[in-house]
Amino acid sequence: MTDLDAFLASFDGEPGYLDWAAFGPLSPAVRAEAVADTELLGSGRRSSIDLVDAHVRDARELIATLIGTDAAQVVLQPSTSYGLMQAIYGLAGGLLLGRGEFPSLTVAATRAAEALGSVRLQWLEPAGGFVTPEAVREGLTDDTRAVAVSLVDFRTGYRADLGAIRDVIGDRLLIVDAIQGFGTVDADYTAADVVCANGYKWLRAGRGTGFAWYGERALERIAPVLSGYRGTDEGLPLDAVPPPAASAQAFTVSGADTLAAARLSTALAETAAVGVGAIEQELAARTGDVMYFADRYDVPVLTPREPERRGGIVALAPAPQDAAPLAASLANHGLTVTVRSGLVRVSPHVGTGADTLRLFGDALAAFSAARVW
Repeated sequence: MTDLDAFLASFDGEPGYLDWAAFGPLSPAVRAEAVADTELLGSGRRSSIDLVDAHVRDARELIATLIGTDAAQVVLQPSTSYGLMQAIYGLAGGLLLGRGEFPSLTVAATRAAEALGSVRLQWLEPAGGFVTPEAVREGLTDDTRAVAVSLVDFRTGYRADLGAIRDVIGDRLLIVDAIQGFGTVDADYTAADVVCANGYKWLRAGRGTGFAWYGERALERIAPVLSGYRGTDEGLPLDAVPPPAASAQAFTVSGADTLAAARLSTALAETAAVGVGAIEQELAARTGDVMYFADRYDVPVLTPREPERRGGIVALAPAPQDAAPLAASLANHGLTVTVRSGLVRVSPHVGTGADTLRLFGDALAAFSAARVW
């Protein structure tokens, strides 16, 4: 059995789950590790506690390996939102971002602008919500100091071209919310300056498994505003307040959740064993299957057709009068998807089996048969 075969076999959930962009059911290895480490922390033995603590280092090293960087530039966070707030609150100057981005970006940017006054928001409203390099170029001004974008758009599944955006923005900072693509999209993360993500979706690690990577430009230009005592190089600083660490550790408030780090490192190890490239290729086939059924039953697809321009999300865009009947048919056939703002978001994973795809096809067939033309 190859690593990919073993990875595919680890998807042991019930048929019908097509909502990986919302939450990723934990893998068997992650569940087993969580149970084992919980028992270790119940022992009271220093050696057991240290063994669980080591997962923090393991997770940072695995993230660095998948990005292609140094572990000193990686810091664990409670969530993607925490990581983005750490980055955005430390900015100064114009911040360019799409108004339709996930609220982790838009809310953090707005709060930073209102509270500190050092961040000036520059809103993009690109056609279709796709933050393309061309849209970024048109939005840039002399005051723009940073650009924030999602690697994969949570509504449409559009995948940003980080390399092309880097070419457009020059040496301005590029901050990336990668939660909808990390581990499944073989992106050039080093084209960015900050990458924030979380393991509770596509990595199947559960909540609390956020992390962030800071490149050299980011470490030089972003002030560690939300830096706690764990953000120094002094261990436990007593009777004095040392400066923030020179590494990504500066962007830390308190100690990491070691149980969350255990889940994250286990999930990352599974991904690294298979290779993100192999996962991306397999996932492109699954999203292609979803598009096939959508085309067969005349359900419009908003997501780009080119595999290199999408992640694991397929956004169906039925006519307004068809959105509720389509959602009902999917639910009646035992399928879990996300319905929001008139779009039906279908997000398979590499382990989505033929039984789930058959249910999806049956649901679309039933919807099509009942549709009034």
